[in-house]
Amino acid sequence: METALEDIKRLAISSDEDARQSIMSALHKLAYSMESPNDTIRRYGHLTLQTAAIKIGIDLGLFVYLAESKSPLFAEQIAQTTGADIQLLNRVLRYLSAIDALDEVSKNSYRANHITQNLAQKVTEAGIRHYFTTVAPQYHALPTFLKRTNYKSPTDELHTAFQDAWKTSLHAFSWFADNPDHLAPFNDFMALRRQPGLSWLSMYPVVQESRGWEVEMPIYVNIGGGIGHQCAQFKEMYPDIPGRVILQDLSHSIANALQTPGVENMEHDFFEPQPIKGAKFYYMRGVLHNHPPHKVRKLLENTKSAMTQDSILLIDEMILPETGVNANAASIDMTMLTAFASMERTESQWQEIVQAAGLKLVQIYTYNPQSYESVMDVRLL
Repeated sequence: METALEDIKRLAISSDEDARQSIMSALHKLAYSMESPNDTIRRYGHLTLQTAAIKIGIDLGLFVYLAESKSPLFAEQIAQTTGADIQLLNRVLRYLSAIDALDEVSKNSYRANHITQNLAQKVTEAGIRHYFTTVAPQYHALPTFLKRTNYKSPTDELHTAFQDAWKTSLHAFSWFADNPDHLAPFNDFMALRRQPGLSWLSMYPVVQESRGWEVEMPIYVNIGGGIGHQCAQFKEMYPDIPGRVILQDLSHSIANALQTPGVENMEHDFFEPQPIKGAKFYYMRGVLHNHPPHKVRKLLENTKSAMTQDSILLIDEMILPETGVNANAASIDMTMLTAFASMERTESQWQEIVQAAGLKLVQIYTYNPQSYESVMDVRLL
């Protein structure tokens, strides 16, 4: 058994990302195929507890502390560093070891493993804080919400499981503005989870499409661009392309935006008319999947009204396959339903919604096949 597992691990390490994901999926399915009913109950029933324990570990700095240590640490050492009660800490550490978040070396002695190293990363901390603190209550509210609405697909972004969970009448993004403790982990996670190498900029022919562009004209408008990481990447990769680079978002994001040289930070509500006319590239990343169809159409029409025949709308989103969607993408789709009455879309669904706005989808550039991330080149008819 040990030899077989080591062979599989070596195969996964030496494989590309597609093969690695396939191996992991096959192993999970194999394990699930051997479950008893009690195993299944425990696996699903304890999922929330697992995330809660990980959140406790993050709050205490456990994973960073263990990951930075060159040798195993005793619970007493960890208690002195974290200030946690030793009896409580022993129970938490025992549980974290049982779910393989760290390794138990001997009685009350622990060391970092591969998962510990993952949990010590800033992107993981931001992601867990966002999901556990902000998103998890929405998941809890979803079954009751769907039962109350007779299991109809939600279409009103102001009546979703989000509003039920947080007892608010506000849209999720408006609620974020009033809840900075929730907004900060969200912004950090959105910024940190992007790998610069996996970007539309690595595939799209920016130079060819922008050849001959005039310096006083807007070259790149990042609509709903958060705090400006995409604008910063654009300037870093193409510092010599002439034209204005503009970040647009709501005031609470612009207030925290990066001060990137050559980037104009502009407060703008994208449900209002687009003030920047005739830009070469209007770019939206992960914007449209946050909104139901009637709002998506409004966003597209606002952008269309500002475009000229030289303009290109770049829609950077997941494009789901028609079958066999992976668990992560399917989870994001359900999260969009829960928070925004929105959805992830297949290519045919994207074609339909683009055409409904009087635009045409010219070409698709898939830059991260594992997560279905692609940029769509959309132009005027």
